[in-house]
This record gives sequence, structure tokens and C-alpha cells, in this order.
Amino acid sequence: MADKQDGRDGTGDARPETDAERRRRRAQFLRELHEAKALRDRVQPRRARAARMRQAMRMRTFRW
Repeated sequence: MADKQDGRDGTGDARPETDAERRRRRAQFLRELHEAKALRDRVQPRRARAARMRQAMRMRTFRW
């Protein structure tokens, strides 16, 4: 992986990233994460159903 000496992706430019760039990278990451979760749910339907059931149970037993 790239050397992260300046806390970024190691491209060498020292300018700080703008908020728009950070939001764009975050949006891309969240899209990919959602896609990966959807793929996992498709290829492991039993595990996905069990996870939904556990979440539903947590929501039913949650107290405000």
C-alpha cells in the first residue's frame, strides 16, 4: 500500500484536500460498501435472513 506519511493517499502533493474531495471520496466509499453488503446478502441468503431476524428482535425489545 502507499506510504501514508502525510495522512493521505501518498500521491506526493502537500496541499490539504478540500471538503468537496473528502465528501466525494466518502460517498464513493459508502456506495461501494452498500454494494458489497448487497452482494453478500445475495450470495448468503440464509445468513442475511438470520441477520434481519436478529435486527428485528433488537428493535422489538428496544426501550425508549
